[in-house]
Amino acid sequence: MAVNREAYQNIKLFLDSKAAILVAVSKTKPVEDMLELYELGQRDFGENYVQELVDKQAQLPKDIRWHFIGHLQSNKVKYIAPFVHLIHGVDSLKLLKEINKEAGKNNRVIDVLLQVYIAQEETKFGLDEVELEELLNTNGNELHEMKHVKICGMMGMASFSDDMQQVSAEFKYLKSLMDKFIDSYSAINIISMGMSGDYKIAVEEGSSMVRIGSLLFGARN
Repeated sequence: MAVNREAYQNIKLFLDSKAAILVAVSKTKPVEDMLELYELGQRDFGENYVQELVDKQAQLPKDIRWHFIGHLQSNKVKYIAPFVHLIHGVDSLKLLKEINKEAGKNNRVIDVLLQVYIAQEETKFGLDEVELEELLNTNGNELHEMKHVKICGMMGMASFSDDMQQVSAEFKYLKSLMDKFIDSYSAINIISMGMSGDYKIAVEEGSSMVRIGSLLFGARN
């Protein structure tokens, strides 16, 4: 299936009215489909796999803002450090240190989001509230010494559920955590939550960035 242009325009209209950013999730999708969205004005694209991201970045226009939205292993950071715009799924101090190191080698500051575990499922990665507190407070001085990485906000994935009240409550919870830490970290201003099935609820609960794939590109290949 090619790009759903009508869906793209409708989603963009909604998000623009709420001052939220659309990240088009293009994993497994061909470069041709991505170019079609690019021609419509889309610049933020999200990928889950390092090798696929590196391959696509080499083939596509240089003004694309690349988001890494998958689970990032420390030993893979070096491959995307030269160009990645935002890393969404940071869930450990170890990974932060590695991003800082590789960004330094590339003379860059890389923006990251801390991934917070908000779902009622065992399969999602992320920090719980205690770990988040520990990372931001206990390691505060260490974080401030990292000159090549900037924590810009938080990311969370709600439960895969038809219970929209539960989904809404999980998004609300992430927003409350964001508000709790926003005073200590002035750079924290992005809250990335919401996907194809729940992005409208996410935006109503305060999301400033949504990750949408299937509504734009059809089901995964």
